[in-house]
Amino acid sequence: MKQIYKIVTIGAFALLSAGISKADELLDSTKVHVAFRTVEDMNLLGGVSAVDVEKLMEKDYSTYSLSDMQALVGGYNGQLWNQGNALVLVDGVPREATNILPSEIAQITFLKSAQAVVLYGSRGAHGVILITTKRGNEKGLQVSVRGNAQLYVPKSYPKYLGSAEYATLYNEALVNDGIEIPAFSQEDIYNYSAGTNPFRYPDINFFSDEYLKKNYMRYDATAEFRGGGKYARYYANVGLYNNSDLIKFGEGKDNHTTRLHVRGNIDLKLNDWISGWVNTSASFYDDRKDRSNFWAESAVLRPTNPGADPLVPLIPISAIDPSDQSAWAYINNSNYIVDGKYLLGGTQQYATNPFAGMYAAGHNTYTSRQFQFDLGLDIDLARVLPGLSFRAQYAVDYATSYNTAIINDYATYRATWDNALGYDMISGITKYNLDKSTATQTVSDSKDIQTIAFNASFNYNRTFGDAHNFHAMLLANGYQVSTSGEYHRVSNANLGLNLEYDYMNKYYAQLSGAAIHSAKLAPGHRNAFSPTATLGWRISQEDWLSDVDWLNDLKLTASYGVINQDIDIEKYYMYADIFTSTGTWWGWSETNNSMQTTDSQRGGNPDLGFVKRKEFNAGLNTVLFNGLIGINANFFNIDTNDQLTIASSTYPNYFQTYWPVSDLRPYINYNNQRRTGFDFGVNIAKEVG
Repeated sequence: MKQIYKIVTIGAFALLSAGISKADELLDSTKVHVAFRTVEDMNLLGGVSAVDVEKLMEKDYSTYSLSDMQALVGGYNGQLWNQGNALVLVDGVPREATNILPSEIAQITFLKSAQAVVLYGSRGAHGVILITTKRGNEKGLQVSVRGNAQLYVPKSYPKYLGSAEYATLYNEALVNDGIEIPAFSQEDIYNYSAGTNPFRYPDINFFSDEYLKKNYMRYDATAEFRGGGKYARYYANVGLYNNSDLIKFGEGKDNHTTRLHVRGNIDLKLNDWISGWVNTSASFYDDRKDRSNFWAESAVLRPTNPGADPLVPLIPISAIDPSDQSAWAYINNSNYIVDGKYLLGGTQQYATNPFAGMYAAGHNTYTSRQFQFDLGLDIDLARVLPGLSFRAQYAVDYATSYNTAIINDYATYRATWDNALGYDMISGITKYNLDKSTATQTVSDSKDIQTIAFNASFNYNRTFGDAHNFHAMLLANGYQVSTSGEYHRVSNANLGLNLEYDYMNKYYAQLSGAAIHSAKLAPGHRNAFSPTATLGWRISQEDWLSDVDWLNDLKLTASYGVINQDIDIEKYYMYADIFTSTGTWWGWSETNNSMQTTDSQRGGNPDLGFVKRKEFNAGLNTVLFNGLIGINANFFNIDTNDQLTIASSTYPNYFQTYWPVSDLRPYINYNNQRRTGFDFGVNIAKEVG
């Protein structure tokens, strides 16, 4: 089956006045991190966008590493070119974007095109987001401390009917349905409207100031230390943030999120030809929440109940008949007397409810601890061959998370009201459930994650005759993520080759490819090669455009590539037959003999192959008016072919039976999707004063 998508992402129009960067910086060439190396931004080929987060943070403030990036990067809307979840790499290692703050980041590169991601193998086929952290310098010790306080104020809340309006309209609805007997009497409606006794005639509003604060705060503080000398440079970042909650009663008033993080990056130069680096990071995260399900219940719980007792959040003890011994027995034995004045309200329908749960159900704390470590080595092999170098990186990360909770069962109560001498009085109490407060902390959902990553490459960079620039890379790359409780690890392994040539930064040619391996396919079909080819032309360098003063730079690129990938293959062993020995029992009463069938649940297909991303991409980059305007645009056509499916219409109907339940149909490479799109980004940079 073929599916076609047409995508236009012109949403990445970024107008940056009073400058993220000076206007002339658009003309200055800076280093951009791409796959396993850095290149001058003027020599970037199509489908790559970079954001200088360090400069952005001088003008802006955000609390999430990818916050608002869709306004700065063409083709990014949470996904890259709408292909699915991108591979996120922090300093070249697969890590979560949620576990790094903008204050730690120097640059984020969005690798969208096939030629930009092919060296990452199968797992990079949906695009790669490369986050690079800050480094030290040789300027001596520099200390920067920053504190922020954020005030969160809800713009509005849903507008719900009050109890009186709800009861009136409910009665009208019954009449419209031909039911003459009202669910609510006029006396009830009057009492709801008057509000003289909200404990008997409640008018519940989840979003009133009785339950919610008008705002809540988030505080954070970050200290950065940077410096070093010729042989060692260092960068350290220590930060803490805490935010509270809108809920102001019960367990909700203690809701909070706290995160402490520490990062240290060190660059070392051992001698003129050996250098290296060590990066470490640790974070401690706690998220405490009540167990009331308050916000979800606010969308479904009615202000009052037709034909049933209304839910009253609290029952005043002072209104209970002093002579009602059974009621006072409940009070004296209750674990939850709110403020010494109230019992928890409930009904048969709402024996447990969000208000009682807020006071008595307990709380849950999600805890996450992450430790990240990576080190690398750079060796200049110019003594062996001018322009040759070797780079290797090894990383190991550990993460653990779990939930700790205090889980309580609680009793709620329904009051029976009477009117004595003109006063409302509670003449009886009905109890639902039991109080069971053990004060025992439970631990659940414990999970450990280990990530091991390694890559090594030989790089060759030479310029011949001041005009011919040549680059070559031979790469081995792999990583593995192990999660407790999951049998199969997430793995990626590939070899890579990259060849680039340009003539005087005017004409460009690039060939890249990756040899990949996947254990999800049958032996004999687990290896494949993914090739890409790219051409570029800097038209602005041509003599016939040399007199155009307002055109500072104009480059066109075009590329085509095929990436074989298995991230769209959902499970392992989808190529294998599946049989069950717990099939249908057949028996014959005359002989009391019986037998059990072995049924096929799926047919096998040992020739199942990789899913293929086939992409054509054309890009344009230009700088106008001495750097005032920068434009980046890409057209892309992506065919995702050979996706796995069980093609029901391809096989005879007797390949599947319902009695006994049996299926002989295998998965095949059949479905195709096409994404055709255009992304367009404009940067306007001007500094005034």
